[in-house]
Amino acid sequence: MKGMNPKQMQRMMKQLGIKMEELEGVEEVIIRMKNKEIVIKEPSVTVITAMGEKSYQIVGKEEVKELLNISEEDIKLVMEQTGADYEAAKKALEETKGDLAEAIIKLQGA
Repeated sequence: MKGMNPKQMQRMMKQLGIKMEELEGVEEVIIRMKNKEIVIKEPSVTVITAMGEKSYQIVGKEEVKELLNISEEDIKLVMEQTGADYEAAKKALEETKGDLAEAIIKLQGA
């Protein structure tokens, strides 16, 4: 298909029952996984419809964010061991990536 102009390509795709459209006004796309998020900033999103199924093509700047799942039990344990309030205990666990012992030592030394 090298050298084919976009209009010819669209005409050919239409004959095959494939429709492409650009989504306007998309600010970001977030793909959530168990322990991380992939955030696409300033994306260009194309919707491709073929045989009744939709596919999304996304192009943009990728940013990967690791997610920590800190349990309420862990926060309460750190609070009990250190006398810290909820927010301080949660923050210490986040800063230590969920390491209970390190969070407790961090708060006791503060």
